[in-house]
Amino acid sequence: MTPPRRGQSGNPQHKAGDENVAGLAARKAAARLLAAVIDARTPLDGLTDNEHGHPQYKALDGRDRALVRAILVTALRHRMTIAGLLSKRLEKPLPANATALSHILNVAAAQILFLDVPDSAAVDLAVTHAKSDPRTLRFSGLVNGVLRSLARAKEAELAPALAATSEAPQWFSERLTAAYGADKARAILAAHRHEAPVDFTVKADPVIWAERLGGIVLPTGTVRVEKLAANVIDLPGFADGAWWVQDAAASLPARLFGDIRGQRVADLCAAPGGKTAQLILAGAEVTAIDTSKNRLARLSQNLERLGLTAELVQTDLLDYRPAQLFDAVLLDAPCSSTGTVRRHPDVPWTKTMADVEKLADLQRRLLAHAVTLVRPGGRIVFSNCSLDPIEGEELYRDFLAGNPGVVADPIRPGEFAGVDPFLTLEGMLRTTPADLALETPGISGLDGFFAARMRRAD
Repeated sequence: MTPPRRGQSGNPQHKAGDENVAGLAARKAAARLLAAVIDARTPLDGLTDNEHGHPQYKALDGRDRALVRAILVTALRHRMTIAGLLSKRLEKPLPANATALSHILNVAAAQILFLDVPDSAAVDLAVTHAKSDPRTLRFSGLVNGVLRSLARAKEAELAPALAATSEAPQWFSERLTAAYGADKARAILAAHRHEAPVDFTVKADPVIWAERLGGIVLPTGTVRVEKLAANVIDLPGFADGAWWVQDAAASLPARLFGDIRGQRVADLCAAPGGKTAQLILAGAEVTAIDTSKNRLARLSQNLERLGLTAELVQTDLLDYRPAQLFDAVLLDAPCSSTGTVRRHPDVPWTKTMADVEKLADLQRRLLAHAVTLVRPGGRIVFSNCSLDPIEGEELYRDFLAGNPGVVADPIRPGEFAGVDPFLTLEGMLRTTPADLALETPGISGLDGFFAARMRRAD
């Protein structure tokens, strides 16, 4: 199909009152936010924040917000498959400046291919949307034809398209292949197609809480639920502070200190506080440090719900100078978050390789300062949720080589329950979404995480 000439859309002209068409505002918001993610590299979480998000999103009611979020997550999670199936229906590519048209088609295709939305509704609303925008008015006939063709062919074409496609931009796919090899990279990308399960770190009795929450206990002690039956705040145990939501991989770094009862431990870049809570429960006297006032306030609220206390310090970490050195320091550093794509499918589309390299440089500086905060002989755990070795294994090796005052403290097999499958030969910890294969893809996997342990030399 080719775009019709101006004034020859093949469909009735836009009528007054389209803004009141049920569901149109949600689709317009979805296309607008998809544009912000793809064209402006804006993180999805910020756009869909209920208090500080995009005005077009905030103007919707709760039900439409949920629909917009579902459309966006789906459109991003399956972006390459959607692009391929749409491209098959175009005799030539869309004009380079037709981004608004592209986003309308992607929003509708996500609904037709993957969501429980009637095909006719997805098509009709996309056509109405196209007619309502001067940039896309003349393409409304194209929208109608392409989407109706897609709806007719989805049963025959979707499965083969999924099998032949990797859902990632080229830079990200190439980095995964370079780091993990072609087979493991394909497995990671396949895992990204599945929504992540919900993991809970419990204060005690994981078997009991697995029964109450309808989940299982992982080898690491985390309670995992594939699909929640209610909102998190309505689940048993939330109000009582019996648990908190934390991916199983994210729960591992705080365990790597071993016995820290009675020790002074600093949790750097601490918000939202899951690791802080772990350190407190392990018996440490914890100082939680974060540069963001809002994030630190959220951490404080989380600790209050859990009935836990810590010293909270708001400061730029690089400016922090404690009156007394700590026995141990945890640096879960800011990173590219490429290990969290199952939860945040916008990440490969909002980040670039330049971002990874820039963040790795920041991590080096933060780690160099973190070492100065711990006493001689004290332990440092460095971690982040990136899949890229530039932010993990390579950074750690380079740091040790350039800092003789810091020595490796390898994690030994058998030290911690359930951790051995994720240990490297050098005693580092590495998890990926392709790890921890269980009965179904929906209950399997972990966030991509890296962690390494070291000591400040005596």
